[in-house]
Amino acid sequence: MYQVGNLVKELTEKHGRARDSLMPVLQGIVAKHSYLTDEAMVEVAKELDISAAEVYGTASFYTFLDTKERGKYVIRVCKTITCAMKGKSEILEVLEDMLKIKVGETTSDKLFTLMETNCIGWCHKAPAMLINEMPFTELTPERVVEIIKSYMKK
Repeated sequence: MYQVGNLVKELTEKHGRARDSLMPVLQGIVAKHSYLTDEAMVEVAKELDISAAEVYGTASFYTFLDTKERGKYVIRVCKTITCAMKGKSEILEVLEDMLKIKVGETTSDKLFTLMETNCIGWCHKAPAMLINEMPFTELTPERVVEIIKSYMKK
């Protein structure tokens, strides 16, 4: 677990303490620590003078605001109809086989977390996935193997 008090204060000084500062503050915490702890959400609620339930509700609604620890590399496979029609299931199968985990799980070495997510904005080049913020498009099973191997070497 990480200490968040100072970070939350820094972020609220930067973004303000109004209700509309909630998203930038939560995004700032995730950018620094990769996920939001319960402690962090309570601190944000105190600083912004809103309920912890409202903070949690916002955090749990958005896919990219993780509320539990993830791997170093978070793989988010797009689950839109376009990606599904262009082979998303095959891509997921390759990822699960390579990483020996299922969607929603993290590898035991904490290197990879595999997730499905709503549209990532690359439907015109489906199937697509993000690894952290890096998009990969027009995926094939062979290309996915190459991509994952390159991340395993980092």
